[in-house]
Amino acid sequence: MTVSGATVSATTPSGTPVSGATVSATTARRTRASATTARRTTASATTVKRWWSRRTLVEQARSVRTRILASVVLLTAVGLVGAGFAAYVVQAARIDSRIDEAIGQEIDEFTAFAQEGVDPATGRGFDSVDRLLETALERNVPAEHEALLAFLDGKPRIVQGRAGKTLVAYPPFVQAVKALDSGGFGTVNVPAAGDVRFAVKLVRQDGRSGAFVVAYYSAFEHAEFIDAVRVYSVVATIALMAIGVGGWVVAGRLLKPLRDLRATAHEISDSDLAQRIAVSGNDDVSDLAVTFNAMLDRLEQAFATQRQFLDDAGHELRTPITIVRGHMELLDEGDVAEVQATRTLVIDELDRMGRLVDDLVVLAKAGRPDFLRLDALDVGVLTDDVLDKARGLGHRKWVLDARASGSFIADRQRLTQALIQLAANAVRHTEPSDVVAIGSSADSTWVRLWVRDSGPGVRSEDATRIFDRFERGVGAARSDSSGLGLSIVRAIAEAHDGRVLLDSSPGRGATFTVVVPLRAVPAGQDPATDTGDNRSPTLQPSATRVH
Repeated sequence: MTVSGATVSATTPSGTPVSGATVSATTARRTRASATTARRTTASATTVKRWWSRRTLVEQARSVRTRILASVVLLTAVGLVGAGFAAYVVQAARIDSRIDEAIGQEIDEFTAFAQEGVDPATGRGFDSVDRLLETALERNVPAEHEALLAFLDGKPRIVQGRAGKTLVAYPPFVQAVKALDSGGFGTVNVPAAGDVRFAVKLVRQDGRSGAFVVAYYSAFEHAEFIDAVRVYSVVATIALMAIGVGGWVVAGRLLKPLRDLRATAHEISDSDLAQRIAVSGNDDVSDLAVTFNAMLDRLEQAFATQRQFLDDAGHELRTPITIVRGHMELLDEGDVAEVQATRTLVIDELDRMGRLVDDLVVLAKAGRPDFLRLDALDVGVLTDDVLDKARGLGHRKWVLDARASGSFIADRQRLTQALIQLAANAVRHTEPSDVVAIGSSADSTWVRLWVRDSGPGVRSEDATRIFDRFERGVGAARSDSSGLGLSIVRAIAEAHDGRVLLDSSPGRGATFTVVVPLRAVPAGQDPATDTGDNRSPTLQPSATRVH
């Protein structure tokens, strides 16, 4: 491409010239295409955002926080409504009772006045019903929602109180009073006034009849209480809203560790287990966060151990493969001696790989429930069997340190495997003139099985390390073992809920002790019974024997 002033020219891959206008058109098309792509991307992002918002709202509606808040608000609302309804029912009954008491008191006072009262005009008792009712109404002042009326010959004659005028103008009330021809209580509903409670007291004298009527507008009394109920409803609604807001905030704070837990769980991967939840407070949710952090610690350690294990296993397997490959590549097929030597080396390396694979399989099975096959076994017989089998490992001064007797529950084959492994380890680190001893003891809690040697011993800084996978003591050649023997011994002991102890120092040998719990043998399953030995597993020392 050449540029000269404002002229732009180009050629296609085939050599065809392309003008500046063509280039400009192509650039424009690309610009429009980019803009279209950008719009589509923006639209897609908007769609995703809207979808995520809807998803977030749905998740929020289904969240524990929302459900807790809904439960609190619902229970509070039920409590407030129930309390308000109960208060309304009780207070309404009290108002009706108080109205009846007030009406009854008026009737009782009138009855007493009719029997014992004196006409102010004559100074004697009342000689007519008209005069009695007139005097009684003059001497009584009705309450705010009360009316006093006097009926003569079934018609209202005297009305005391402004509320009474409305009643006498309402025919159903007059008919209701007449219907109580023998007196008593009644209720009538008056338009625009509500229920009216009334009582009638009949009076008869000289062939004439009258009635003393006390009426009470109970609806007005209830209206005052209903106003208080309305105020209660408003206050309860405001309180419920305040409880909802406060409950949302409190629930959010209480559930914050759970949200942190979820966020942490989303961020965790098998390559990054360093995330932890910040713990504050001292409640159940905080305890959950602490437990989750502890689980992450265990997982991180387990993953690290697994990665280290795979790295070490790969390294250990790669070494014999490299050795075999190197010898095979340099093999001179015409040299019979070299072929034979290479064959021997390859078989040896393959055997070592086989042992390594077998050891890895044992360690992999150590955490499985079927790793152990528990059965009753005699500790003394186990000690003798291990000593007999160990003699074939090499020419050493084999010694029986001690022999316990009795039975316990354990896996005979696994314990034999562990002790033979310890014996083989002792043979590798001792000379033919050294002592390798095997012994056993027991008390009421533990059974101890050990292998002791008079070899060079173990340095204190190596005492813990040598039980790790693919670790070897100082002076041990890589070809001598897979580096998994003591790991297998520890795995077998821990599978029995026991442990492995090491007592050693450089120059005075080493004693490896497998300590497992003494599990009692059920009656009738003790193998020691078959030989007449019914004693419990206690240390029974015997004379030292050298083989």
